[in-house]
Amino acid sequence: MSLPQGTRLGPYEILAPIGAGGMGEVYRARDERLKRDVAIKVLPPSYSQDADRLRRFEHEAQSAGGLNHPNITAVYDFGSHEGAPYIVTELLEGETLRARLSGGAIAVRKAIEYAVQIARGLAAAHEKGVIHRDLKPENLFMTNDGRVKILDFGLAKLTQAEAQSGPQTNLPTATEPGVVMGTLGYMSPEQVKGKPADQRSDLFSFGAILYEMLSGVRAFHRDSAAETMSAILREEPPDLSATNKSVQPGLERIVRHCLEKNPEERFYSARDVAFDLEALSGLSGTTAAASVGPSPRRRLLPMLVVAAILASLAIGYGIGRGRGATTPLAFRQLTFRRGTVWSARFGVDGKTAFYSASWDGAPTEIYVSAPGSPESRPLGISGADVLAVSSAGDLAMALESRVSTEFARTGTLARASATGGGAPRQILEGVESADWAPNGQDLAVVRNVGGQARLEYPIGKPIYETRGWISSPRISRDGGRIAFIDHPNAGDDGGFAAVVDRAGKKTRLSAPFGSAQGLAWSPDGSEIWFTAAEVGNRSLYAVSLSGKLRLLARVTGSLTMQDAARDGRVLLIDETRRLGLSVLSPGAAKERELSWLDWSRPVGLSRDGKTTLFYESGEGGGAGYSTYVRDTDGSPAVRLGEGQALALSPDGKWAVALLHKLTDAHLVLYPTGAGQPRRLTLPGLHFNLGATRFLQDSRHFLITANEEGRGDRVYLLDLDGGKPRAITPENFRGPGPISSDGKRFLVRAPDGKPVAYPIEGGEPTALAGLEAGDLPVGWTADDRGLFVQRSGAPAAKIERLDPATGRAEPWREILPSDATGVVRVSSVLVSPDGTFYAYAYSRVLSNLFLAEGLK
Repeated sequence: MSLPQGTRLGPYEILAPIGAGGMGEVYRARDERLKRDVAIKVLPPSYSQDADRLRRFEHEAQSAGGLNHPNITAVYDFGSHEGAPYIVTELLEGETLRARLSGGAIAVRKAIEYAVQIARGLAAAHEKGVIHRDLKPENLFMTNDGRVKILDFGLAKLTQAEAQSGPQTNLPTATEPGVVMGTLGYMSPEQVKGKPADQRSDLFSFGAILYEMLSGVRAFHRDSAAETMSAILREEPPDLSATNKSVQPGLERIVRHCLEKNPEERFYSARDVAFDLEALSGLSGTTAAASVGPSPRRRLLPMLVVAAILASLAIGYGIGRGRGATTPLAFRQLTFRRGTVWSARFGVDGKTAFYSASWDGAPTEIYVSAPGSPESRPLGISGADVLAVSSAGDLAMALESRVSTEFARTGTLARASATGGGAPRQILEGVESADWAPNGQDLAVVRNVGGQARLEYPIGKPIYETRGWISSPRISRDGGRIAFIDHPNAGDDGGFAAVVDRAGKKTRLSAPFGSAQGLAWSPDGSEIWFTAAEVGNRSLYAVSLSGKLRLLARVTGSLTMQDAARDGRVLLIDETRRLGLSVLSPGAAKERELSWLDWSRPVGLSRDGKTTLFYESGEGGGAGYSTYVRDTDGSPAVRLGEGQALALSPDGKWAVALLHKLTDAHLVLYPTGAGQPRRLTLPGLHFNLGATRFLQDSRHFLITANEEGRGDRVYLLDLDGGKPRAITPENFRGPGPISSDGKRFLVRAPDGKPVAYPIEGGEPTALAGLEAGDLPVGWTADDRGLFVQRSGAPAAKIERLDPATGRAEPWREILPSDATGVVRVSSVLVSPDGTFYAYAYSRVLSNLFLAEGLK
C-alpha cells in the first residue's frame, strides 16, 4: 500500500515517501512528541499475510533494536497500522553506498575510512550475537556528515538466542521465493552452499564491498545467477593493483584475507579487520605494505625503544573483559642484557620467575628473577631450557637444548629442584616441550616419533599425533585436558589453539593464525591465553573452551606467552626476530648481505652463482608469502608473485612456489623473465610442505606428496602435465639434492637416514658416514662426494663426505660476521665446485616482561 501525506501511524505523521524495497516501503515521518523527523519502514498488508516475510520483518526489528552503535541505524519503535507492521528508525540524510559507487571507485583514503566504520558496526553486532547475512552497498548509507550506517537487519541471525534456546523454526531461505538467503554477488561461499553462516560470512561480504569500493567493479558479478554463484565458490577477483595503482599491498592483503573461500582462513572477527585497516589509515604507498601483513616472523625493531615503550606503558592497550579506563595494563621489564630469552615460568609462589636465556653470545643458562629485584641469578644449570615448574617446586627442563627446527628446540627431559640443589635427573631424550600434571608427578611431553609430532600424557601414552608440530602443551588445573598450539605445517609457526582430553578427543578452539607461539591457561582456568597474529606482530588473545575469542592486549612488539599466575600476572617474552640471507658469490673475497625484507630464505642458486631464488615469509612477505629473485651482485630483488618459493630450474627460467594456505596448498610456476604464471595441479595427491627439486632438463621436478590415507613418498611431476609418477615407496621424504649427472637424488628413509635413490627406479643406496640428524646440502662436481651440514648451532659446520667410505673432512664453518643473537644457520646452498654458496641465519633478540592488569 502507498501512504499519503498526513497519514498517522500511531504517534507518527507521514510526510513523504523515501523509497521501497523487497522488505517494504520507507517514509519520512514526524514524531511530534520528541519534535524530530524519523524514518518508517512499512510492510505492505499483502506481504504481511506471508508468514515468512512477517517473521523476517519482525526479526529485523528485534535484531536491530538490540544494537546501539554509531555505525548501525538506530531503531526507535515497532508497531502495526491496519494490519501492516512498521519499524521506526532514525532518519538519515545522504545516499547509499550503491548510489555513491555509481560514480566509480572511491579514493583509497576515503574507502579505508568507510571500511573502518563498517567493520566497527559489524563488530558491535557480532558481539551481540547478531549476524547481518545480507551486507551489500544498498544496505550501507553514507550520511552527509561522513558517517556510515549499516541498514536492514532483515536477514540477521541471532546466534546467541539460537544457542540459548535450542532448536528453532528455520528463518526463510530467500529474500524472494527461490533465491538463496542473501544477495547474489555478495553472499559468502557457505551461504551459496546453503550451509550455516557465522560472523565470518559477513566478513566475506564486507571484503566484496571493499573490493568494489577500491576497484569500481563488483568482485563476482557475472551474466547469470548460476555463473555468479560459481564465481563466488571457485574464482578469485582480479588483483586490485590491476584496476587501481594506488592500492597498497597491505590493503589488498586485507581484502584477500576477507575473501578466502574457506571461512577458517578468513579474519575471525570484524574488530581485527577494523584494527588492521586503522593501521593503514595513516600510511600510504609502500610504507603501509611494510607495516601490515601476517607474520610468523617480525621486523627488527630497536630493542631499547620497544623496552622503553613497554616500560612506560605507552603501548599495550588491551581489550579485556571488565577492564575500565582506570585499570591500566602495566608491563615491567625483568631482563636487560642483550641476547635471547627462550622460556620462562613462575615458581610455586607465583612471584619468582625461572627463565632460560643466552646472553651476550654465552651458552644458554637457567636464571631466577626474584620479586622487586632488577638482578637475576644463575641457577647453575648450563645449556638447559626451563619447561615447567611443578606444584612441589621441581623444574622440568631440557638439557643440552638446541634449535632443531626454525621454531622448535629439542633436548633431554630432566627434573631438578628449583632451589638448585643436586644434579638434574634425566628422564627422556628428544623432548621439545613438557608440562607437569597437578599431582606434581606425571608429565605431558611433545616429541618426534617416526616423523610424527606426538603429544603424550603421561609419558608413553600418545593422545595426539600430527605431521605438523605441536607447541606449548599446558595441562588444566583438574588434569583432564591439555591445551596446545597445533601447527599444520612442520617448520612454519602458523597454527591454532586446541585442547585434547586424556581420551584423545581433540577440539579446535580458534581459527588459524599466520603465527602462533606461546600458550597458558588463564589465571582462573576458564580460558586459554595465547599469543598469535593474523596480520602484524603477535598479540595476546583469550579463547574459551566453547571457542569464543577475544583480544587481551596488542603492543608494537611481538609477544610470546609464557605463564599466568593465579593473581592475574603474566610472563611474556617481547622479541624481535629476523631471518637474514647471506651469499658468497663467485670470485668474491667475502660474503654479501642480501636480506631483502624481514624473513629472507634462499631456496635456489643459479648454476653460475649470479642469481638466488628466495622467499619472504615474514611481515613484509604478506599473508601468502612472496617469492623473489635477486642477483648476487646486490641488485634490487624482483618479486615474482605470491607464495613460498621452492625451487629454481637449472636453466634459471622457472621458479616453482607454494601458494601458502593452511588447509588448501597448491603449486604455481613463475617465469623469472617474461611470461605468465601457471598453476600446477596434483590430481589425487596432497602436497606436503618441504623441498622441491628440478631435474637437469628443467622440465620435471620432484616433490613429496601422499594419497589420501597413505604415507609420504616422492613423486616426479612433468611441467607439461600428465599424471605424477611415484618414485619411492611410502614414508620416504625429501627430496634432497640431485646429483650433477641427474641420475640420483637424496631422500630421507623411514629410519630418518639419508639415502641415494635412482630417479629411473630401483633400490636406494646407503650412504656411509651419515646419521639421521645430518643434512646433505649438495653433491660435489664429480658426484663422488657430498657437502653435509652436521647437527649443531648456531654455526653450520659443513663437511665434505665420501659416501662410499664414510670419510669426512671439514670444509667450512658458516656464521655471519656479526653473530650476536644468531641462533641458527639454515638453508645452506653450495655450488658443486664449492666456490660459492648461500645461507639463511636466524637472529633473535628478546627480553622478559611481567604484565599486570590483564582480565
